[in-house]
Amino acid sequence: MKKRNILTIILIIAVSGVIITVFNSCKPKQKYIGLQLYSIRDSIRKDVPAAIEKVANMGYKFVEPAGYGDGQFYGMSPADFKGLCEKNGMVVISSHTSRPLPDSTNYDQIMEWWDACIDAHVAVGAKYIVQPSMGRSAYESIENLKQWCDYFNTVGEKCNEKGIRFGYHNHDREFTTVHGDTIMYDFMLENTDPVKVMFQMDLYWCVEGGKNPVDYFNKYPGRFELWHIKDMEEVGASGMMNFEAIWAARDISGMKYGIVEVEKYNFDQFTSCEKSLEFLNTANYVVMPK
Repeated sequence: MKKRNILTIILIIAVSGVIITVFNSCKPKQKYIGLQLYSIRDSIRKDVPAAIEKVANMGYKFVEPAGYGDGQFYGMSPADFKGLCEKNGMVVISSHTSRPLPDSTNYDQIMEWWDACIDAHVAVGAKYIVQPSMGRSAYESIENLKQWCDYFNTVGEKCNEKGIRFGYHNHDREFTTVHGDTIMYDFMLENTDPVKVMFQMDLYWCVEGGKNPVDYFNKYPGRFELWHIKDMEEVGASGMMNFEAIWAARDISGMKYGIVEVEKYNFDQFTSCEKSLEFLNTANYVVMPK
């Protein structure tokens, strides 16, 4: 081979390397962000493996199921669902599931359900179990709300014994008042044991409830180990969420993991979830603990 041809090849390789390096440096960093699988609820029920693969291909690093029941996750054993996620480069960090407030007639039955539930979540590798809502009775009186707080403390203690954290996820209704001017969410934070109960702050529902997440982070530092990163539709689409100010208070909030949830869509479910992740990966102020 002639010397000129060799030099040409070397030059082409060198230029190609520079182009690839520049291209990769322009791509947004893939941050450690998870997806609440309720966001793709219509699809995951039809084909769990295909849905999980699509979530991984978008760049999500972990998932939060909303499909636990009878010892299974979306109809799969904990071991099989864990294996499916790991095969796609993801893990299960947290999971939404719940049981109603027990009474004297069903207390033992509900506690036995929680024991089995916690064991299943240990098997799937989850670090958190999150109760996503309360029953109607919680909103009727301060006495009823206190019963729910005591219940959460009990479940949280059970979770702690198995190395899992228990928490509660808000909607907007928790920011209404009960028993005069007592804000329900404040009462819950003040009547649950921080050692036993953490809170998953749904940022959007807090704003919809007329409150500022940052105010809660400052008033109750360290209580909000999980965030639901949410907007009216795709994350960043509405302009109503001051995510930059919220992120500035991340450390004081106690946030360990951020989880995207999309409930309404301008696109198909997968596209909306992908655009939400792209927004967060591109935003310089979005810094994740891991």
